[in-house]
Amino acid sequence: MSVYTVHAPSPAGADLRATDKFVFVRDGFHFWAMIFGPFWLLWNRLWLALVGWLIFVAAFNVGLSSLGVGRSSIFFADIIVALLMGFEASSLRRWTLSRGKWRQLDVVISDDEDTAERRFFERWSQKQRGIVNDQWA
Repeated sequence: MSVYTVHAPSPAGADLRATDKFVFVRDGFHFWAMIFGPFWLLWNRLWLALVGWLIFVAAFNVGLSSLGVGRSSIFFADIIVALLMGFEASSLRRWTLSRGKWRQLDVVISDDEDTAERRFFERWSQKQRGIVNDQWA
């Protein structure tokens, strides 16, 4: 079972007109973020995280080589940095959303994203006033 966080585009954007813009972020390890770190950041439009990642990796590699660390050790250190990227990818995505004035609406536990969306919208629509018996909705 995966944990998803649900984010809305603005503090006032949690209404029926904005439901197509809701973002579901899965918590956990992201394999493609580990393998293709900068490309995964580009694909998800995490620009500031990409710049920070590039600066960190460049400084990290230069620092290790200036200390006289061998190439194989630098390679293993880069693998550890890639693993860290895989583990923290969802946190970077949530951080970027929070910087963009998005707010977290809910936390949903489910097997996949489709089930998470269904569970969230069932719970969320019950909280909305007048939505349960509204035929237009």
